[in-house]
Amino acid sequence: MILIKSGTVVNDGQKQHADIIIDGDSIKEITTEGIAGKYAADSFDSIIDAEGAYVLPGIIDTHVHFREPGLTHKATMESESRAAAYGGVTTVFDMPNTQPQTTTAEALHEKLAVAQEKMHVNYAFFPGATNDNLDFLRQLDPRQVPGIKLFMGSSTGNMLVDKREALDTIFQLAKDKGLPLMAHCEDTAIINRNMQRVKEELGTDDPPIQYHPYIRSEEACYRSAALGAELARLHGTQFHIAHLTTARELSLLGGNITGEATVAHLLFSQQDYDEKGALIKCNPAVKTLNDRDALRLALQSSTITTIGTDHAPHTIDEKQGGCAKAMSGMPMIQFSLVAMLSLVDKEVLTIERLVELMAHNPARLFRISRRGFLRPGYKADITIVRRGEPWTVTPECIQSKCRWSPLEGKQFHWHVAHTIVSGTPIYADGTFLGAHHFGEPVEFDG
Repeated sequence: MILIKSGTVVNDGQKQHADIIIDGDSIKEITTEGIAGKYAADSFDSIIDAEGAYVLPGIIDTHVHFREPGLTHKATMESESRAAAYGGVTTVFDMPNTQPQTTTAEALHEKLAVAQEKMHVNYAFFPGATNDNLDFLRQLDPRQVPGIKLFMGSSTGNMLVDKREALDTIFQLAKDKGLPLMAHCEDTAIINRNMQRVKEELGTDDPPIQYHPYIRSEEACYRSAALGAELARLHGTQFHIAHLTTARELSLLGGNITGEATVAHLLFSQQDYDEKGALIKCNPAVKTLNDRDALRLALQSSTITTIGTDHAPHTIDEKQGGCAKAMSGMPMIQFSLVAMLSLVDKEVLTIERLVELMAHNPARLFRISRRGFLRPGYKADITIVRRGEPWTVTPECIQSKCRWSPLEGKQFHWHVAHTIVSGTPIYADGTFLGAHHFGEPVEFDG
């Protein structure tokens, strides 16, 4: 057994000084009365002193791109799950736009087989919807997948679903199966028109990165998200809008329509393009300071349901160029928790709300079985953090295979002290312990 003693446990909207006892892969007991007299001194294989630290449910990131199979020059399941462990993330949901895309039963099974031998944290894989893979979606087992990923505005292979008949079928199918539908919402036609206009106005095939939020505009996001919301209300589908970027989109949320904010869109604004350039180029684009502040406000008001990263590594060479040439996406998972804790310091949100957004709500929304909370009988996915001496993000500390971060040079006071996955410590105070530990496939309540 493992004892985590004297920490401040943050769970179910409360903070309390408590001890946690782990037995095997699960939480055996959480006690505020101490363990004196209840257990012999030699009852525990190890004791973690959490005095002065916060003990959190393991962070669940429901939006990552680990790039395997097919794009392993950018990242691998091993490298990115190691970065997750360093960041206090114990469970990840990987997106389907790999090579091959996760749009068939064979591709889904292949990913699961690779993950079994490479993922250091717990995992699940979103199957992706296309205009013509409805038979595959009908065969999905709700106990094995978190939901269905829908690209309502995308140029990723054939994953753009733009036929109304197919959209109606997918929304109804997700409703019938009880699966959330998580969507990337941007209107491709609007984006294409904007790109063409900017190219003509500037006389260049690769407009400067500062034009990215005008090309992938507020209107492109809102138009697509509004269509998704309309279909969700029509069919009664649980519809989760990924990576919200604008204040306007927040008006669509409520009832069966929920939203995700990503760490990048909560940290950066349009003002940062001059300094960061294409390092913060992502789709949808980082937008105005007003949009960023509206997203931050929505965290505390419960308008936003989850925080993810959209962790999407590219090589540094692939990030060169402007709006047309630089690839979109950035690695964020290793520093997502400490970045959000820095917003707790700024009183953007409370630590109780952070836990709700990054652990409780992902578990609730996606029907995760026995994870996401610190409760007896639940899997022992636990993250321990403490505030201490400042440290700076440098290339040397980055675990992602791409070896760069848009947060390089950023100073944090928060430290991930321990990451425990299904009862096994895999990271402790700068040391990776999980080289030979592999996570479990997430189970869902069907």
